[in-house]
Amino acid sequence: MASSGLRRDRNIVAQDYDYFLVLDFEATCLENEKIHPQEVIELPVLKVSGKTFETESTFHQYVEPQVHGVGDFCTKLTGITPEMVKGQPTFAETLKLLNDWMLREGLLDPAVKSIFVTCGDWDLKTMLPSQCGYFEIPYGSYFRQWINIKKSFAVVTGHFPKGMMQMLEKLHLEHVGRHHSGIDDCRNIANILRALAQKRFKFKQTGKR
Repeated sequence: MASSGLRRDRNIVAQDYDYFLVLDFEATCLENEKIHPQEVIELPVLKVSGKTFETESTFHQYVEPQVHGVGDFCTKLTGITPEMVKGQPTFAETLKLLNDWMLREGLLDPAVKSIFVTCGDWDLKTMLPSQCGYFEIPYGSYFRQWINIKKSFAVVTGHFPKGMMQMLEKLHLEHVGRHHSGIDDCRNIANILRALAQKRFKFKQTGKR
């Protein structure tokens, strides 16, 4: 688990990034079949210090889908109900809100180096460009490079993980919250990020578009 202290752990080496932006989309889904277009219904991002690996700020927004609603299977999987997304911003509006948050947090300052961190490549390699392409939504260049924490984990441990739960188990970390809740998944990914950093690992970009 992440320490509550803000001092740098002596085991954490200097990183190339000032901040790691831990992101995990939740999206509309059906059981045993594909949905088109698949739409983001939860967008959380944690701003994690590249020095202390503490979370300094949080962006969290539920998103109202425009084509398909949130069905029973999706609610069972993610915990997100139709009521939770009704009347919430569209995905285009949410990306604008996220950009505004990044601006307030100083993340768009050219002197500040940050990178998104995801559990897998799906969020930024597949989901984001797919939905933005379908609805003709522009998106920031900061989404075009990221760290897939599974690949970082594999470098540190020599084992490529099936998913987040296996990484937590291998690192002897307690799972917090609900699996497939976007915000809870981000918190768990951030704990994995810190645990790898405490093994003197220097994170590198793994994906780009």
